[in-house]
Parts: sequence; structure tokens; C-alpha cells
Amino acid sequence: VRLLGRPFYFADLLEQMYFLGVGSLFLVVLTGMFAGQGMALQFSIELADFGSKNYLGRVLAIAIIRELGPTLTGLMVAARVAAGITAELGSMKSSEQIDALVAFGVDPIRKLAVPRFWALLIILPILTIICDFVAIVGGWVIAVYIAHVSGTAYWTNVVNKLSIGNFIIGLSKPFLFAMIIATISTFMGFTTKGGTKGVGRSTTNSVVACSIMILFINFLFTRLIVPHLKGLM
Repeated sequence: VRLLGRPFYFADLLEQMYFLGVGSLFLVVLTGMFAGQGMALQFSIELADFGSKNYLGRVLAIAIIRELGPTLTGLMVAARVAAGITAELGSMKSSEQIDALVAFGVDPIRKLAVPRFWALLIILPILTIICDFVAIVGGWVIAVYIAHVSGTAYWTNVVNKLSIGNFIIGLSKPFLFAMIIATISTFMGFTTKGGTKGVGRSTTNSVVACSIMILFINFLFTRLIVPHLKGLM
């Protein structure tokens, strides 16, 4: 309810976008590169048995855009960001800084939760696109230099799978994952109890809950939504 109301702390939004986005960029790029290369290596071995190595780009594009990119990005960002948000808010809760905000007439939800929520909604889809691109490029390196697949054939198959349906699937999941991470991490932070020990407990619970929910929602989305987009793929 407070996402669209006033006051809106734009400076805090920019600060959180930098912390959540730029701070997670290296982790996402590294994850995407190694994941794409690992999958390309495995798929190339299996496809070689059927004489279908030229379809490696097609298989990788589907796997990365629909599943691997959004899910890995969500999990990596959750591991880093959810822990940071929960620890920060939990420390403020334990040191009574949140109570001080209330005493000064500042809504802690608007001041602390809303900027983080919007920052994740904006940043996570962008990080997912970067992860997808890096993973596909990593797969191209393996395809050309190890699996000896023509670069032209690889990119042609990749481009053929850049359909509207795959884009809808690949870019819808990050918004859902962003809402999961923002909601759980801020809730765990605001409800922290027990001093520094409680902060550690809340941080651990936040990362675990975000990771499990991301995997669960990913399964539900694939099961309920993807079949209806089959004609757009």
C-alpha cells in the first residue's frame, strides 16, 4: 500500500539501487559465465552422441533465458542482498533506531522498506538480462573452442529462440523474485528480536526462506504459466 504514497525517498532509492545493483554485478557476471560454460560443456557431450552439436545454441538459449538466468540471478542476489537488508534492519531494530524514527514522526516502512522494494524491482530484471547475455557468451566460447561448433550456427540458433514467449517468461520471473526477496528480507529485519544473536538468526532465516521461495515460485510459474505461452515460443 505504501509503495505509491508520499513521501518518497528518492535519494534512498538511488543509494539502494547502487548497493543492490552495482554491488551484485560482479557476482552475477561470474555466476552467469561459469554456469553458461558448464552447461555448454555438458550439453555438447550429450548432443554429440546424436550428431546434433549444431543445436547447442538452441538448447542453451532455452535453458538460460527461461530457467537458468532468472533463477541463478535470484538466488545469488538473495544470498547477498537478503542477508544485507535483514542484517541492516535487524541491527536498527535491536539498537532502537527504528523506534527513534517513529518518535520523530517518520514512517519506517516508507523510509526503509519502500526504497529497497523499488530498487529490487528495478535492478533484478536488469541483472537477469546481464546474466543471460554473459551465460550465452560463455556457452559460445565452449561451443566454438571446445565443442568445435560453428559460431554462425551457434548464434543463429540462439537468435531463433529469442521469441516473445521466452522473453515474457525470462523477464516475468525476476519481478516475482524481487518481490519475494524484498518482502521476506524486510519482514525478517523488522521483526528481529534478541539483540546481536537475533540479528544473526534472522539473517540466516531470511536467506534460507528467500532461496526456498524463489525455487518454489519458479516451479509454480513454469507449471501454471509456461504452458499457456507455448504458442509464443
